[in-house]
Amino acid sequence: MTDAAALPGQPRDAVLSGPATARAVNVLAPNASAMTLDGTNTWIVSEPDSELAVVIDPGPLDDGHLRTVLDTAEEAGKRVALTLLTHGHPDHAEGASRFAELSGTAVRALDPALRLGDEGLAAGDVISLGGLELRVVSTPGHTADSLCFHLPADRAVLTGDTVLGRGTTVVAHPDGRLGDYLDSLRRLRSLTVDDGVHTVLPGHGPVLDDAQGAVEFYLAHRAHRLAQVETAVENGLRAPEEVVAHVYADVDRSLWPAAELSVRAQIDYLREHGLI
Repeated sequence: MTDAAALPGQPRDAVLSGPATARAVNVLAPNASAMTLDGTNTWIVSEPDSELAVVIDPGPLDDGHLRTVLDTAEEAGKRVALTLLTHGHPDHAEGASRFAELSGTAVRALDPALRLGDEGLAAGDVISLGGLELRVVSTPGHTADSLCFHLPADRAVLTGDTVLGRGTTVVAHPDGRLGDYLDSLRRLRSLTVDDGVHTVLPGHGPVLDDAQGAVEFYLAHRAHRLAQVETAVENGLRAPEEVVAHVYADVDRSLWPAAELSVRAQIDYLREHGLI
């Protein structure tokens, strides 16, 4: 058995529904898969002494899960007053419209197509509710509309799919772009260095207690994969599926379609920078 403290980001032992920090509670959606890991983490965030709560990423369109999110908040004496989305992938956002009906809340997102209400989200926005403060951090790359939410009071960041609790993130080409993603990882690293963030509350997988270690691992991993792809192309492999079979030979084949998206993003990046 591997010591979790020795793994990138120091993941906690298990993915569980329940409190993760003083202000953040996880409700794990029942949609486990190779791509969603244990399922989508739906986060309920509030000040401990406030009756108001924010829900981040209601998750899939699963009425049982959505009602469990509401019940969890109500059992803690909270009323969900706002819904936020980290990005528009269905495992995070498909249930948002139904959750808005159940909770009577607006839905705020970067992508106007995902919003319910007049307000969207943009980099630098500060969301204040019942004494809670969440700062919106622009983190495109996994998708063009990806955002993170900095929770200063808990020295935490809610990362959606930008940083996962286990494994690494797909750069979902063509919407996702590697250059954007690397910039976003550097932005998150600045949060850990300059703003004292030490906890990652991810969209999938366990909570990470070493945010800086996790981000540094992601940056090193991307640099390593990019070098592998560059070498593969220089050695004559041209089709993305050929590069995947060579570079990701040690990865479960069920994940190769997702890996191909990242390879396409990496090839685009190498071409844009004149490296191939």
